[in-house]
Amino acid sequence: MKKATIHLAVYDTMADWEYGYVVAHINSPEFQKSPGHFEIRTVGETLEPITTKGGIRILPDMCLDNLSSTDSQLLILPGADTAAEGGIEHFADMAARFLSDDVPVAAICGATAALAKRGLLDELPHTSNAEEFLQMTGYKGSDCYIDKPAVTGGNLITASGVAPVAFAAEIFRKLGLYADNTLEAWWQLFEHKDPAGFYQLMEEHTK
Repeated sequence: MKKATIHLAVYDTMADWEYGYVVAHINSPEFQKSPGHFEIRTVGETLEPITTKGGIRILPDMCLDNLSSTDSQLLILPGADTAAEGGIEHFADMAARFLSDDVPVAAICGATAALAKRGLLDELPHTSNAEEFLQMTGYKGSDCYIDKPAVTGGNLITASGVAPVAFAAEIFRKLGLYADNTLEAWWQLFEHKDPAGFYQLMEEHTK
């Protein structure tokens, strides 16, 4: 069975913690409704290795020029030191194509600023690190800003850089990765650090 592909944008100084929950749990079949249905492919501006903020070197699976929304279920844009200053503008352009084609995009931290500069947050509900952070881009979407850790507005998911668990949960909900009860237990465990969430996960999936 051909797997559905989720694309993770990779670029220098990308923030390791912001996408970690997402990729780890998508790639783990444990607790999923359809285990192994999704795969992650990394997309670089070129095929040259990138170095994350944590110093990890990643060799992209593919080049941005070869990415098509028709081959993707979701494009994920992590934050990076350069994201708010135009360093990922080509990825923001690709995000615009995805949204135009009704394919979801998920952006966190500085990547939300890149989308704001591109005008992609002007009309959709969204969040970021703070409203003032986005206002520095000169964007026109303040009326659509929601002060929450993570927000889904149509096919756009946005999150604060200090909310990687909430970011992941919104992505899992959009993809239908887990049953509702499973996602609630996952949230209880990883967001609230409540062991009851773990026991619920184990109980549901050992019946």
